[in-house]
Amino acid sequence: MKKFLIPATLICGLLAQAGGFRVSLQGVKQLAMAHTSAHAEDASVTFFNPAGMSFIPNKISVVAGGFATKTRIDYQNIETRESYSTNNPIGTPLYAAFAYKVADNVSVGFNFATPFGNTIKWPKGWTGEEMVEKLELKSFYFQPMVSFKLSDNVAIGGSYIYAKGSVDWDLASRKIGGGVNLKDNNASGQGFAIGFYFRPSEKIDVSVSYRSPVDMKAENGKVTMKASNIFYPLLGLDSNGQDNFKATLPLVDEYIIGATYKVTPKWQLSADFDYSGWERYNSLVLHFQNAKLGNQPNYPKEKVTPKNFKNTTTWRFGTQYMLTDNIAARLGYYYDESPYADKDFIPETPSFNSNVITGGLGFKLNNFGIDISGGYLFAKHRDFDNQYYNFKGQAKVNAFFLGLGLSYNAF
Repeated sequence: MKKFLIPATLICGLLAQAGGFRVSLQGVKQLAMAHTSAHAEDASVTFFNPAGMSFIPNKISVVAGGFATKTRIDYQNIETRESYSTNNPIGTPLYAAFAYKVADNVSVGFNFATPFGNTIKWPKGWTGEEMVEKLELKSFYFQPMVSFKLSDNVAIGGSYIYAKGSVDWDLASRKIGGGVNLKDNNASGQGFAIGFYFRPSEKIDVSVSYRSPVDMKAENGKVTMKASNIFYPLLGLDSNGQDNFKATLPLVDEYIIGATYKVTPKWQLSADFDYSGWERYNSLVLHFQNAKLGNQPNYPKEKVTPKNFKNTTTWRFGTQYMLTDNIAARLGYYYDESPYADKDFIPETPSFNSNVITGGLGFKLNNFGIDISGGYLFAKHRDFDNQYYNFKGQAKVNAFFLGLGLSYNAF
């Protein structure tokens, strides 16, 4: 199929991150144990399961943290041996959370996180320049929440999700001898999360949660052509080479089941099973206001691109051992499945089947805590032939991340 001037995979880019789509970087302590969820020691549990707030031992808990991520994607055309690598800046996902026990059986909280976002930068003139040269993505999740402790062993909780996102995308167009920029700074959406947290004994924690899809709506995106103005009237662009577009960007839902078992007072084991509904991405649609940039015979202002995504599962395993009363050592492993097949590989949202090793340390100083963690991604290379974009070759990824988190638990 002949490639369209402006790829609708722009929309999918709101979901991209280092080597994958869903970024598991919402808790430094959790990351050190493979980002497992059944940990209710402080307010970092709020992103994973709002019901976990009821089991935080303190009346007030505040956490904040951030990560530094570094990713490089290598591409090579196997036939010509032509190769290119990205020069991505360091990513900085952030999170912060607050939990307050209003009464013995009622807790309220708030969580801020950046679960989707990345910057990917390919060199000028590379093979896939018409799909992406540079892509900057940002997203922000704001979640107020409440939990109710139904008994000493059981709690339920829920949160409202308000999401904001932005995208700034540069790509080349060889047909016009220039380029195109697509930008939207005000995409937004709403969703919810619900959870069940169960502690049948002092040795076992069980967390079950669901995070709904969030349909990010871009109501006033801007497309700008960087080329000779003789093309503007032909394509329905204004005198500045611009037009508006609309799109709905579906962020997937997630089902998470996790458990932690305290083998001894010092040693605990954790495991999670995550299921993500990527199958929602059968296709992506851009609606242009005036520009005839679409690919539909009866509606030239609409661009539809098939995506062929599939639902994915992730298995996570983590452990913690208390070296002293105030120092914890942590390790973890998880397998992250790509949501699309090799034939659908795209360089603006590169994704790989990956094995990830994590680890870290935790330090407790009275009511204060300091956590550090890191991880390295071991991904299988992809040999692909995307016939829709006439793009084929081999891709590899190199990625690692470091995190620092602070916590305060009072009363």
